[in-house]
Amino acid sequence: MGTVAVEVVAWVTKFVGGDGSGRKVFDEPIVPGATVRSVLEGLSTRYPELHAALWEKRELGEHIEVLVNDAVLGIAHTLESPLRPGDRLALLGQFTGG
Repeated sequence: MGTVAVEVVAWVTKFVGGDGSGRKVFDEPIVPGATVRSVLEGLSTRYPELHAALWEKRELGEHIEVLVNDAVLGIAHTLESPLRPGDRLALLGQFTGG
């Protein structure tokens, strides 16, 4: 068993006990067969506000971008992509406006 780092950045930190700035990093344990989805579900189960912001039913909402080893989810990875010890996830709030 190993861990993956989940970095929560900027305004998304307010959903995990932060002040809405900076970053918080969580070392999440993984087991064989762990996926992006299972790690995100595990973290968001402990933080109900994150769960509400991150998920729309069983799919990701559109306001938080997920990166897997610095690659945007949906391009090189999906929610079902397997994770290995040492991999990194990042949760970045999308910025909108002009």
